[in-house]
Amino acid sequence: MTDTTPAQAPALPDHLSIDPRSPHHVAEVFQHDIGIRFNDKERFDVEEYCISEGWVKVPAGKKVDRKGRPLLIKLKGKVEAFYK
Repeated sequence: MTDTTPAQAPALPDHLSIDPRSPHHVAEVFQHDIGIRFNDKERFDVEEYCISEGWVKVPAGKKVDRKGRPLLIKLKGKVEAFYK
């Protein structure tokens, strides 16, 4: 990651995905270190989030689909995104 301050980083979107094929993927945001706090605990396995709707998608264990991508489950709660 780059050594920039959060003031130089772009604003975090309401809905963000790490999958480059997703329409909610913003490559500029991933040039900085991002943290996700879900229900007041920091999570390190979040694949996608939506702050306004209050959910995160995380891998469901070691399960994968037929294309080898992890199966995701949606967890609902309080979501906060921040730059580290």
